[in-house]
Amino acid sequence: MSTQAPTRRTGFRHRAAAGLTALILPLAAMVGLAAPAEAATSATATYTKVSDWGSGFEGKWTVKNTGTTTLSSWTVEWDFPTGTAVTSAWDATVTNSGTHWTAKNVGWNGTLAPGATATFGFNGSGSGAPSGCKINGASCDGSTQPGDQAPSAPGTPVASGVTDTSVKLTWTAATDDKGIKNYDVLRGGTRVATVTGLTYTDTGLTAGTDYSYTVVARDTADRTGPASGAVKVRTTGGDPGPGPGPGPSSTVKLGYFTNWGVYGRNYHVKNIVTSGSASKITHINYAFGNVQGGKCTIGDAYADYDKAYTADQSVDGKADTWDQPLRGNFNQLRKLKAQYPHIKVLWSFGGWTWSGGFGQAVQNPTAFAQSCYDLVEDPRWADVFDGIDLDWEYPNACGLSCDTSGPAAFKNMMQAMRAKFGTNNLVTAAVTADASAGGKIDAADYGGAAPYIDWYNVMTYDFFGAWAAKGPTAPHSPLTSYPGIPQAGFNSAEAIAKFKAKGVPAKKLLLGIGFYGRGWTGVTQSAPGGTATGPAAGTYEQGIEDYKVLRNSCPANGTVAGTAYAHCGTNWWSYDTPATVTSKMGWAKNQGLGGAFFWEFSGDTGNGELVGAINSGLS
Repeated sequence: MSTQAPTRRTGFRHRAAAGLTALILPLAAMVGLAAPAEAATSATATYTKVSDWGSGFEGKWTVKNTGTTTLSSWTVEWDFPTGTAVTSAWDATVTNSGTHWTAKNVGWNGTLAPGATATFGFNGSGSGAPSGCKINGASCDGSTQPGDQAPSAPGTPVASGVTDTSVKLTWTAATDDKGIKNYDVLRGGTRVATVTGLTYTDTGLTAGTDYSYTVVARDTADRTGPASGAVKVRTTGGDPGPGPGPGPSSTVKLGYFTNWGVYGRNYHVKNIVTSGSASKITHINYAFGNVQGGKCTIGDAYADYDKAYTADQSVDGKADTWDQPLRGNFNQLRKLKAQYPHIKVLWSFGGWTWSGGFGQAVQNPTAFAQSCYDLVEDPRWADVFDGIDLDWEYPNACGLSCDTSGPAAFKNMMQAMRAKFGTNNLVTAAVTADASAGGKIDAADYGGAAPYIDWYNVMTYDFFGAWAAKGPTAPHSPLTSYPGIPQAGFNSAEAIAKFKAKGVPAKKLLLGIGFYGRGWTGVTQSAPGGTATGPAAGTYEQGIEDYKVLRNSCPANGTVAGTAYAHCGTNWWSYDTPATVTSKMGWAKNQGLGGAFFWEFSGDTGNGELVGAINSGLS
C-alpha cells in the first residue's frame, strides 16, 4: 500500500523543525506560579530548564525579593526524582542529602533589596524536574505561610439572569482552617470584584460575547487558594458569529498558530493583528499540545503560558509583569480575542511528531477525553479556548510511527471527545488526504466519526516533495489530478470526493492550504515531472520554504493542477499564490465545503497576502 509523503511535514507540523536542532528551546518548568500581592513570605524562587542535550541539561534558579525589607541571605531547597542529580553549579553552594538538594547564596549575592533578583545555575544529569521547592523555609511560589493551610477551591460558579450586558454568578463556599475572609471574582483570569458573600452580578458587558468566570477564596490570614472550575457565559443579543456548535454556522477561515514559532521564526500573536489577518479569519488552531501516557499534556510550558512579553511585542501594547497569573501565548490569545471577539481558538493536540501517543490514549477513550477536557478547561486559561482539535497522523496507518489501533479507534475517540466537551465546545480533527485505493482515508472510520465532529481539516498538501530526492518534480498541493501525476489519488478533489462518499457532509470538510512550498535542486526541466539531485535549500529545513520567501526568491512561472510552480536556476518549487488560493476557494465554494484552513500563519507575508486571498475567495 502506498503512503502519502512518508516524511511529510517533518519541518512544519511538529514542535521543532529538523533545521532548528541547534536551537534549544527554553522549556521553563515553573515550580510555582507568581506570588499574589498578599503573600506572607518575602521571596520567590523560579526554576527554568535552560537547555537539554539528551545526556544532561542546564538548569537555572531565579530568586526574587518580593518583600519590603532587604534579604541578607537565601537558601533554596528542592527534591529531584531518583536518577536526576546536580553535577556542577555556579553562583551558589549546592549540596544534597540523597535526592534532597540545597543551594545557599555565595558571599556576593546573598543581599537582595526589595524587588531585586539573583540567579544561580547548574548542570545536571537525568530527566527529572524539581519538586517540593522551598526558599528560606517557605514555599517558592510565595503562597505558603508556615502553619497555615490554603483555602479550598470554591464551587464552580453557576450563571443566571444573563442579559445583553450582565450576568449573575453564584457559588458554594470554600473551606479553610482559619476561616474565609472574602472571594475574588475573575473574568478571563482578571479580577473584576472582591466580595464577602457567595454571589456577584457582573455588569457593563458586551452583547453576544463569550466570557469565562472563576472564583478564588481568601482566608483571614490573606492566603488565597486554588481557583474554582470555570463557567462559560455568552451574553444575549449581538451577532453570534461563527461557531461553536454542532457544526459551523458560517464559512470557516482557520489558521494554525505554532507555539514554537515564537523562537527562531519570531512570529507572535501580535503579528496576526499587524498583518491585517485578525479581521479576516474566524478560527485559530493553537499547535501543539502533546499526547503522552494516555493523556493530553502541555506542549511547551514556556511558550504556552510563561514567556513574558514586552509592551512592543504584546497585542494590546501592555507589558507582562512578573506576578501576573498567565503570560505567554495563551495570554496573548486572550488579548487577541478581547480585540477580535469573533475569533474562536481551538487547542490542537498531536501533529506529526506527537501522534505516537494516540495509540495508547484510545485504549481508554473516556479517560483520554477527560484528560483533554481538564487541560483545555484549566481555570487559568479556560476562557482562551473554544474547543479541541485532534491531529492524529495517522489512525490505523503509518506516519512518523505506525498505528495498529484498528479502524474503529478514531470514531471511538471522537465520540468520547464530543460526550465530554458537549455541544457548546468545538470538536474537530485534522485528517489525511490520501485518497488512493486502500490508502489512509480507507484505514479509519472517518464517516462514522463525522456525527461527533464540527469539521475535518483535510490536509490537502504535502502530497509530493523532496523526500523523493530524485523526483519526479510534482506540485505538493494539487487541486486535481493531471497527466503524469506520480501517484493516483493524491490530490484535493479526490480526497474531498472520498470523504463525501464515506458519508461526511460537505459542510464538515475544510480545504487545506499550505503557506509554504516544497522544492528540489539539480532540476533542468521547467515543467513538472523532471528529475532532481536532491532537496532545494530552505531557511529551516531542506526541501521546504515559506511563501513569503519564495514569492521573491523564485517567482512562479507556471501552474499545474491548480497550483503554481517555479523553475529558477536549478531549483524547482511548487506553492500556492494569491491567484491559486483564490481559485481553490472558488472550487471549495462550488463543492459546498465548510470553508478552508491553512498551515500556518508565519509563512505568509507581513501584510497577509494569502490570508487575504482565502478571505476574499470565500466571501
